[in-house]
Amino acid sequence: MAWRYCGNQIKLWRTQAGISREELGKEAGYEYESVKSMEQGRRKPQLRLLEVADQMCGARGLLLAAQDYLKPEKFPVRTQEFMTAEAEAIALHSYEAVLIPGLLQTEEYARTLMSNRCPPLDDETVEERVSGRMERQEKLAGKPTVPFNFVIYEAALRTMVGGPEVMKRQLDQLLHVGRLRNVTIQVLPADRGAHAGLSGPLVLLESADHDQLAYVEGQETAALYEGPEKISLLSQRHGMIRMQALSVEESAEFISRLAEEIWAPS
Repeated sequence: MAWRYCGNQIKLWRTQAGISREELGKEAGYEYESVKSMEQGRRKPQLRLLEVADQMCGARGLLLAAQDYLKPEKFPVRTQEFMTAEAEAIALHSYEAVLIPGLLQTEEYARTLMSNRCPPLDDETVEERVSGRMERQEKLAGKPTVPFNFVIYEAALRTMVGGPEVMKRQLDQLLHVGRLRNVTIQVLPADRGAHAGLSGPLVLLESADHDQLAYVEGQETAALYEGPEKISLLSQRHGMIRMQALSVEESAEFISRLAEEIWAPS
């Protein structure tokens, strides 16, 4: 929507000034079709075009001011409601099946994930998403203290995101964060066989008003639940997952062994 609004403003100012797309494009260094795409919101209006259009159309900075609203969002639209709930939560319980939870990811692990999205993200969006993920982690050591429980399926620990070096540092990060008094990290080993977490990841949250929330995310879908029936079902499932997982101490030993195994010379 920001792209469309900004593009439309460029078109209105250009038309009012009696400047053609060809003229604007030639001055800014863009082809006619590129200018058309930016004006129609199909392509992000570039800073160079805004600068030239602002000067040619006599907008006196009004067009150039749009650049602050064209920056990529730090979180995908489908997750923004959850991010707000997470930031305000007074307790969080998470189960992750194939990835390290975002709150526990190292910057290089997160950047590797963002850089390998399909379809690809542009560099600016990757940096904004990584920055947003790192900012979220401030809550782990923030005040007031919030209790966090993470259960991670073994597959997430063995998936070589970024290669052995990146994963070694990621596993070390889990051990480091797991020493915080308000954080518990448990591993659900693959040898447990069929278990309650096979349906996928989930997060349980408690709000400052003591409302219970649950968040479930899939490939391109996400849902934040408030209804008591859904909360009850997911809470029971998460409780069973925690029962089937290793203890905190056993989990730390498991992660340590895996880190040594990854780093062992071949």
